[in-house]
Amino acid sequence: MQIIRTILWVIITAILVAFIAINWTAVPVNFWPLADGKYVHFQWPVGVVALVFFLLGAAPMWLIHRAGRWRLKRRINSLENTVAATSTPATSTPVVTSNAPATTSEQVVVTPFDRSGTLPPDV
Repeated sequence: MQIIRTILWVIITAILVAFIAINWTAVPVNFWPLADGKYVHFQWPVGVVALVFFLLGAAPMWLIHRAGRWRLKRRINSLENTVAATSTPATSTPVVTSNAPATTSEQVVVTPFDRSGTLPPDV
């Protein structure tokens, strides 16, 4: 997968360099209209203008991609930490070593249920 990505970047770079080399003619680029009807403009080569606007178009998608990867990496780390915390035995739980019943002030009443989940008629 790494080799395919490298080949694609080499091809894109070669095409972009060829485009910039062929179109090195300076053109006026209008940036902002002024009050007198004229524009603030600069004389830039066409290839540089194309490169700048290519980068301006790619930057938001790259930032969204990086944010998504960051969010998923945080989520995966959180889930891995949760699994690691629940899979290790808890050392703070007390271990009952005595078979003597616990003494309580309340008596526990157990009512029998039949398989249908209803109480018997005598209760």
